[in-house]
Amino acid sequence: MSIVVTGATGHLGRLVVEQLLEKVPADQVTAVVRTPEKAADLAERGVRIAVADYNAPETYDGVFAAGDKVLLISGNEFDKGRVQQHRVVIDAAKAAGVALLAYTSAPGSLKAALADDHRGTEEVLLASGLPYTLLRNGWYHENYTESLAPVLEHNAVVHAAGAGQLSSASRADYAAAAVAVLTGEGHENRTYELGGDVAWGFAEFAAELSRQTGKEITYRQVSVEDFQGILVGAGLPEPVAAIIAGVDASIEKGELVVDSGDLSRLIGRPTTPLADAIAAGLKG
Repeated sequence: MSIVVTGATGHLGRLVVEQLLEKVPADQVTAVVRTPEKAADLAERGVRIAVADYNAPETYDGVFAAGDKVLLISGNEFDKGRVQQHRVVIDAAKAAGVALLAYTSAPGSLKAALADDHRGTEEVLLASGLPYTLLRNGWYHENYTESLAPVLEHNAVVHAAGAGQLSSASRADYAAAAVAVLTGEGHENRTYELGGDVAWGFAEFAAELSRQTGKEITYRQVSVEDFQGILVGAGLPEPVAAIIAGVDASIEKGELVVDSGDLSRLIGRPTTPLADAIAAGLKG
């Protein structure tokens, strides 16, 4: 039996593998990657490396074995038909007879276009008959704290979320939840709504940035359309900019507030405070 992680060299995948290695022997972990060179350090530590691509179904032949536990990390190629990409993994997992397939989804409350692929993948997974766990990950602190340069340059946090709040957590928190499911028992056919313990708004985000930098940083509210234009001006493709701006509209409606407590319960500790992620982001 192996614990198999797809997208294992991505931001979340690598954290999952690192945390798995703290709990299980390396030879029980399989990292599925597209570029094996990026996983060379994991291979050196004894992790099995499987090279496969969501866009090439035949590459998943032989990746899974009966009894495996699989973490399907959602793809980030919004233009490639993510539901079909994910179906490739689900079909291969079903053919192999895996014991569990956990999927990193989006909160059930989220109605933005970003959630469409996740809902579609959930339908495919449930229809497959596989034992499943839906890890409905909320928003990540790092979505905002890893790109602080323009904020600090203009002394402004620019968003289209109004006074809306969201309950984000760190990537490491969500990784820990996945590891708890993959190494624990009793998670079959369960859905977890995952989010941080404390909800916050962008005015509070700006205030915390001001406190940590000693600069006066304000929250500048713009319309969804204007925010989309700003993102395109920063180099994002139009479809991606539309999806991200749409998330801000959802934040204003409260769709990214997740108050289930599932995340802190799964990981056995409080979630990482936003202030800690801001401090890490400022250190670069």
